[in-house]
Amino acid sequence: MSQDHLNPEAPIDLSAILRDLDQYRPRRRGWTWRKPAPGLKMGPFTYRDCTEPLQASVPLPPAHYFGGIDPQPAPVITTEIASGRFEDDIRRMRMAAWHGADHIMVIRTAGQSHFDGLIEGTPQGMGGVPITRKQVRAQRKALDMIEDEVGRPINYHSYVSGVAGPDIAVMFAEEGVNGCHQDPQYNVIYRNINMLRSFVDACESKRLIAWAGMAQIDSAHNANATARDAWKVMPELMVQHAINASFSLGCGIPKENICLSTVPPTATPAPAVYMDLPYAVALRELFPGFRMRAQMNTKYIESSTREATVTHVLNMLISKLTGCDIQSTITPDEGRNVPWHIYNMEACDTAKQTFVGLDGLMDMVTLKEDGPLRRHVRELKERAVLFLEEMLETGGYFAAVEAGSFVDSGLYPERHGDGIARSLQGGIGAGSVIKRAADYMAPVTAHFGYNNLAPWGEEAQRDPASLIGGCTLENPALIQYIDELDEEDNVNVRMQENEAYRQPGGRLLKPEMEWLADGTVMLTMFFPVKAEVAEAAALETARRMNLTDCEVISREVMHPCEGTRVELKGKVPFSLEIDKLHIPQPPDILGEDELRTDIERRPMRVVCGTVGNDEHSVGLREIIDIKHGGIEKYGIQVHYLGTSVPPEKLVGAAIELDADAMLASTIISHDNIHYKNIALIDQVAREMGVRDRLIFLAGGTQVTPELAREAGADEGFGRGSKGIHVATCLVKKRRARDQGQ
Repeated sequence: MSQDHLNPEAPIDLSAILRDLDQYRPRRRGWTWRKPAPGLKMGPFTYRDCTEPLQASVPLPPAHYFGGIDPQPAPVITTEIASGRFEDDIRRMRMAAWHGADHIMVIRTAGQSHFDGLIEGTPQGMGGVPITRKQVRAQRKALDMIEDEVGRPINYHSYVSGVAGPDIAVMFAEEGVNGCHQDPQYNVIYRNINMLRSFVDACESKRLIAWAGMAQIDSAHNANATARDAWKVMPELMVQHAINASFSLGCGIPKENICLSTVPPTATPAPAVYMDLPYAVALRELFPGFRMRAQMNTKYIESSTREATVTHVLNMLISKLTGCDIQSTITPDEGRNVPWHIYNMEACDTAKQTFVGLDGLMDMVTLKEDGPLRRHVRELKERAVLFLEEMLETGGYFAAVEAGSFVDSGLYPERHGDGIARSLQGGIGAGSVIKRAADYMAPVTAHFGYNNLAPWGEEAQRDPASLIGGCTLENPALIQYIDELDEEDNVNVRMQENEAYRQPGGRLLKPEMEWLADGTVMLTMFFPVKAEVAEAAALETARRMNLTDCEVISREVMHPCEGTRVELKGKVPFSLEIDKLHIPQPPDILGEDELRTDIERRPMRVVCGTVGNDEHSVGLREIIDIKHGGIEKYGIQVHYLGTSVPPEKLVGAAIELDADAMLASTIISHDNIHYKNIALIDQVAREMGVRDRLIFLAGGTQVTPELAREAGADEGFGRGSKGIHVATCLVKKRRARDQGQ
């Protein structure tokens, strides 16, 4: 791989990404939206709400039935990354882009809101990635290459908050960051940063965000993630949106770049859509022209990925019904605190699958203009307006915060008195705001407020940085790039530790979930006992399997006395040598012309069916039907017996029709019934004295060739098998029998 292009057939070269970072300059500024493609035709379908497709991607699993198509829905899709090691996150970003993400949101490490300046180097983070110039520059450089590979711009995003907010905003503007979270209310309510300091800093930060064309996302959603009863803060959520949106407009951010972070406040078993849909409609009616960034509910979430995925899909149904510009995915493992890359990809696929599945929905349905929806919408808007009016009457935002008006779990105007209160004179950075002197002047771009430029002439008033030949925003050569500062905690040390697993064509391999060669695996077990016993049994099972660092990450009761499912993570204490692995060779496929010629020269008749009590038919039809590229296209005569075919009937039909071969499809696998049926067919054929003259092939999604042969079939075909594979096998087996082999 060169420093400019990625090879789709090779891993990303992180060493090349890190090389010459001091010379890297971002290729563009600003946020990029997807390009609509109404009437898009892909495969056999026409899409109404999709956007321009990617040139390289990983389609959804069923796409192979439709020619491998991968339609991209309208909303920008977010994946949120927080592994703690930015170098491994680059690999995750590449995977996410191939799965349809074009908004890579890097979560800052825990506690960075309280850092009073930029940090340098690339230490390992906890609860996120330390946001440093080198980390940002390396990831933006990598994303330049990744977006060339997939054929779509990718937006890069992190947080402009905390005591060092303006410093971070400057760095983001310099380094080509495309989007950010910026909302002074987050600092005040959740980080206890002094109110005056937070809003003064926000003025400077927002002016830089406007200059750089970043999309700004607010932080109102934190209220329903924090309040005791999340669904009761809906009026407050709209008030927080209003405060930050109006403030951002006043600081110069264009309306079309201001994104409201909306989260449906409830989750099942509540009647979630009935409660959340009016809130979504009210929000969009109160804020026309602003962008909507929809995020899934994480307030009410446990460790079940199934439960989280259902919540995600229901939330996206609301996004579809009401419209959203950015769909954040979080990850399905939010409730188990294992930020594994497989879940980033699953979340992206869930978003893509849901929106593509709902394509064209709004051409067929409308929301009712009478009934409970409109009543609830009106009520929520009235409550929000009354909240604002009360806030003004009691002295404004600062006074309302001091009174604990925010994140109160009462449905306004009800108050429970459990809101978060902050003091105007207290908090981090209190007393640090200093009024500018009359002769204050800063010769920099995107500066907020009074700057005493009149004495310097009209040119200086238009462009203060012209006084010094341009500041770092216009002249990146002025940026002071600082590399690693910590000799022990830096990317070079971390990469050296797993260098043996990073080499192209290397010999060593380990499973991973989060970082390269972390050795992490996940096990799913079921025990017919109570949850506490099942958890202890799972840990002991993992210990006896020689796994280390084992932890239970999820347990679900199937019945209080009958059993519990446990999911567990652990690490393997070994590495694999790639050159010692038994790697199956791809099947040797005969050419289509050779197959047709062989069958024309000597016709072949086969009998097939789905055997046992199995009603599945799709897979077998794809193997045999000519329209699916099945064996009929080569001239093989097929007698299809249907589904739920007794093994005796399959063998009897083969004898009656004087067939050359039997094809048995078997999908159901509980109690190994698929292999038992294969063995029974072999036994019946032997008892009837015809096994030697009949070729017997068995297949199904849960069939492996080795076990099928052990059960008595001549060959087995598993997931992904095609008609040409079966036809080749039939011809080769017949040739071998003719030669007495």
